[in-house]
Amino acid sequence: MISPAFASILAGGRAQFNARAAEARRRFPSLDMAAFGAFLRDGVDPLVVAVSAAAPERAGGATLAAYDTALALVGHGLAGPAAKNPFLNTVWRELAPQFAPLLATAPVDVLGMLSNAAIHIAAVAGARPAQWQRELAALAAQIATVAQLRAVGQVLAWRAGVAHFRQGALAAADTLPPALALAAFGEPGAQWPQVRAQLLDYPWRGNVDGREFGSFSGLGGDFATPPLVRATDDGFIVRSAERYFLLVTDAYGAVLHSATAQEFDQAQTGAPASVRLDGATLHIGARRIALDVPAGDIAIAANAHTLAVTSPWTHAIRLLPLA
Repeated sequence: MISPAFASILAGGRAQFNARAAEARRRFPSLDMAAFGAFLRDGVDPLVVAVSAAAPERAGGATLAAYDTALALVGHGLAGPAAKNPFLNTVWRELAPQFAPLLATAPVDVLGMLSNAAIHIAAVAGARPAQWQRELAALAAQIATVAQLRAVGQVLAWRAGVAHFRQGALAAADTLPPALALAAFGEPGAQWPQVRAQLLDYPWRGNVDGREFGSFSGLGGDFATPPLVRATDDGFIVRSAERYFLLVTDAYGAVLHSATAQEFDQAQTGAPASVRLDGATLHIGARRIALDVPAGDIAIAANAHTLAVTSPWTHAIRLLPLA
């Protein structure tokens, strides 16, 4: 069942909504109208109810925009009960209604931004979509414009593990009121220029332990053979079997992109003088770290901020802050 508010809008514009559905069936021959109906109940109805309560005079326009967007998403197999990843359904059902005032004034922009973000974050291995949703919902009352929503969403996507968003997220944060930028980083009461400078200068700010990344592809992981790693300014070039990757990592997460053999050949091995390997014990300045792999054939590579440790005995890469 759908809400009385949604039922009333659908009934009042029946001919218009039916025409849009018919056009969508021509554009998307495989469009499952039963799945679309389920998404109307599960994903569209909650936001129609929210907009009807916040700005009833704009509910009809927002509903029409949501209906059109929903047709396209279900037509592409991205939403509805048969969607490959249910996160987009969750975002429409639970997160979008939190932005009812913005949906009332700019429904196409808001739903497009939230949908694109949900699809992207859900597709990034190792990202934390639920964290992104939770933190964005917590800031909804402080977000006054679509531009702010886009910027905060990008910052929170970075903080939820989309590591390659780092530079773009910092640039986006600069467009926000300082109090909102600090709230997005969970540091209310601090000074944005100082926080920004620290985030820019030190990718591992707030994470002293580093992280472990990668596993055997036969078990659903990334690497067919134990990886070899070389450093670049932007991250690490990884070779596994005959495949090459760019690994981007920081305090919030690690993400793999495609790379080439040439990039691997041009990248660097070795580490600074402050790093020393003694058997299976790693020394980084005054820190002493016992590695959980056999001594011998352990390889290290470092850029300005991060040390990568690999071994022929594991498919995982150990990533450690240098500072």
